[in-house]
Amino acid sequence: MGFIEEGRQLLQDFVTPEIRSLETRIVAVEERLKLLDGKTEKLGAKIEHLGDKMDDLRGELGARLDKAESRLEAKMERNHAEMMLTLSRMEFYQALAERIAKIEAKLQNVA
Repeated sequence: MGFIEEGRQLLQDFVTPEIRSLETRIVAVEERLKLLDGKTEKLGAKIEHLGDKMDDLRGELGARLDKAESRLEAKMERNHAEMMLTLSRMEFYQALAERIAKIEAKLQNVA
């Protein structure tokens, strides 16, 4: 039995401390993994929050662009209407000027 006892003693002296050391290192690695998991969850939550914020900003920007587009279209329509009215007046004045020129020509022929 001396040989078996010596083998056990060798295991207890050399292998058991190594196993305990490895066990301690594994526990430390597991704790670090837990910390990293927590940080990963926090980062995921921040990313999700930023995504939501971006969606809100996109919606707000879209609404502002739609409003600006509507105002621009209304202004363009008003300017078009004013321009058409001005052209109509110019045509009227042109026709009036032509009639006056014809009358003046007749007056010169009569005189």
